[in-house]
Amino acid sequence: MPIHLTEEQLELRDLVHDFAQREIAPIALEWDQKNEAPMEIVRKTRRELGISGLTIPEEYGGLGLGTLELTIMTEEMSRACLGITLCYGVTYLGILPILKGGTPEQKKKWLSPVAAGEVGVSFCLSEPGAGSDVPGMSTVAEKKKDKYILNGTKAWITGGGTSDAYTVFAYTNKDRGPRGVSCFYVERNTPGLSLGKKEDKLGIRASDTRQVIFEDCEVPAENLLGRENMGFVYALQTLASSRSLVAGMGVGIAQAALDHAVRYAKEREQFGQKISNFQAIQHMLADMAIRTETSRSITYRAARADDKGAKDATKLASISKAYTSNCAVMNALDAIQIHGGYGYTREYPVEKLLRDAKILEIFEGTTQIQKNEIATAIIKESLSA
Repeated sequence: MPIHLTEEQLELRDLVHDFAQREIAPIALEWDQKNEAPMEIVRKTRRELGISGLTIPEEYGGLGLGTLELTIMTEEMSRACLGITLCYGVTYLGILPILKGGTPEQKKKWLSPVAAGEVGVSFCLSEPGAGSDVPGMSTVAEKKKDKYILNGTKAWITGGGTSDAYTVFAYTNKDRGPRGVSCFYVERNTPGLSLGKKEDKLGIRASDTRQVIFEDCEVPAENLLGRENMGFVYALQTLASSRSLVAGMGVGIAQAALDHAVRYAKEREQFGQKISNFQAIQHMLADMAIRTETSRSITYRAARADDKGAKDATKLASISKAYTSNCAVMNALDAIQIHGGYGYTREYPVEKLLRDAKILEIFEGTTQIQKNEIATAIIKESLSA
């Protein structure tokens, strides 16, 4: 049992666990094979479960909870299926720029429908030629009277084809570099906005990923989020908070891999006994448990640091994402190994865990980018000591 959780946090964990195992786990493989997002189910449960507004302040219709609660929820849902989890979780990322930089009026207008489970929002930062190199993006927004004209292409947008709106980053003054980036709230039906083809991915196939394209897309000036040229700050703040969320996904997959491996080891017989009696299998299970528990510990610590606005929150978020992503992949590999030949087939769920886990080492900043962030932080700390 995770330690130092309140009764309310434990109740949330149990509620989401029961929901995920009852509603998500049974359909996970079906929608993975379809390469489609089960949006009818997502929209229905988004309203009924009441978790869409988990981190939205109460004055805008949400529950007003923090990063730790969101991380706990994400862990339990990812334990059932990461792809379907992203159908729900993409909006938490999409609204972070609004939470970080929006005016009270913008928050009321855009967050209240999200809290009611009526609207999904995607985060649009990456581009075909600019992933981790955010300042290298080329999307621009030109001010014309009471509108901004957006031109550019965003790539690898989770929920790109299923969301109702997007928080879009674009240059409003490219001469200023990162200090010339702004963020806009763009509704899906805005003229000039179109969608690229759905990506045929290795994993997380139950979530829709595609390009979002802007061609002379006219956005009302009032949809400028917060202040002009502050978008890069909102993006950095968003990524710092979202990395604990991604780490929670890693914990969920690591735990799922361990669950399946233990269950199979207790059932499978070889040489006249359960393979759980073999020391080689026991050591693999022990390694998986070590990875899972240490991942959960650093992830919860990072989430708490984000909630408190701690000085080392960004460093801990990068550590948690880099570590748990690797642990999720390693646990999935070990689960396949314990299942033997069966683990390499779709008859058992562990091959899907590996396909899903790999994305955690890539999106929201690759593992290598996280190490850059960690190194920068510890060097800065040593200079100020």
